Amino acid sequence: MKSITVYKIAMVIAIVCLIGCLAMIISGNIAHAGPLFIAFFAALAISFRGNELLKGFVYTISIFAAVTTALYYPQHFLELNGFKFAKLITPLIQIIMFGMGTSMSFHDFVGVVKMPKGVFIGVFSHFLIMPLVGYTLASLSGFPPEIAAGIILIGCSPNGMASNVISYLAKANLALSITITAISTLIAPLMTPVLMKVLAGAFVQIDILSMMWDIIKMVIIPITAGLLFNKFLTGKAKWLDKAMPLVSMVGIAFIIVIITAAGRNSLLTIGPALILLVLIHNLSGYFLGYWSGRLFKMSERDCRTIAIEVGMQNGGLASGLAKEMGKMATVGLAPAVFGPLMNVTGSILASWWHRRPPVNKDDNNSTAIGHQAEVIAPN
Repeated sequence: MKSITVYKIAMVIAIVCLIGCLAMIISGNIAHAGPLFIAFFAALAISFRGNELLKGFVYTISIFAAVTTALYYPQHFLELNGFKFAKLITPLIQIIMFGMGTSMSFHDFVGVVKMPKGVFIGVFSHFLIMPLVGYTLASLSGFPPEIAAGIILIGCSPNGMASNVISYLAKANLALSITITAISTLIAPLMTPVLMKVLAGAFVQIDILSMMWDIIKMVIIPITAGLLFNKFLTGKAKWLDKAMPLVSMVGIAFIIVIITAAGRNSLLTIGPALILLVLIHNLSGYFLGYWSGRLFKMSERDCRTIAIEVGMQNGGLASGLAKEMGKMATVGLAPAVFGPLMNVTGSILASWWHRRPPVNKDDNNSTAIGHQAEVIAPN
């Protein structure tokens, strides 16, 4: 009973803060509205915890609170006593990818043999649709070259574990989703640098070999370590099994905050336009991914899976690559926006499809895979 009261009080506080924010915007004092905006998102996140339908958005709303804090008080998220927080991005990505590996198994790669058509269409669509849509949007955006290149970068990235969670909730083919994620991640060291060189070479200088190595050290090595941990040590370090999802979420949030603080001036200038283009990019992935499955006469469950796998990207990896390129405050902006946004749209899409189960429910999802829905790595 007390918890219900807390959630209601939090909602009232959120409403009051929102009214205050609107009043300050109207009066032209938005520059001083930071505390109210931060309090609004924080209270809203707390209130959402008490609602089963909205509970899945708590993490994303918390990200909005953190990003708002970084926008109003960027000096606190750049460095501390001379230590630049940007140096933490690569290690954090490696930890997150290790967590992704611990939630997978070598069996996930066997899906290529069991579902070759679906895996091929999913991976091919992923590395065709999102890079081309990203290139088109970047070319039309009118943004500075490096910021435009960030839109292409997020499009050329592989997908992450968040897509598996959304597939699970959307009653899609979870086994296919996990396999597509595994394969796209495995070939990312080749596909992402080559696609970036071809599509983004006109916007920013791309060193293919350097980017290949960056992806190998940030993704392949940690995931391999995670797979080995899952095979030989799962259950023997229960504290680590429980900690990894939380570590992943906090890590992604911290990365987004660092990039937001570093790119604050650019965001304040082109923020709304960038959010719009990133949203179009994300929604185009869902739409074109779904119809690419339809084009090849895939089942409804498989079409949903491909839509989600195409539309959702590994924003954490893209942010890490932007940092390794030395362009975190420019190239890193689109990936930082894409991550939280895709979690919102993905959750909405999953809720829509969850209420509309596929007609032919030949559901071969393993009940054990339900564990994947708990290991959320919001990319």
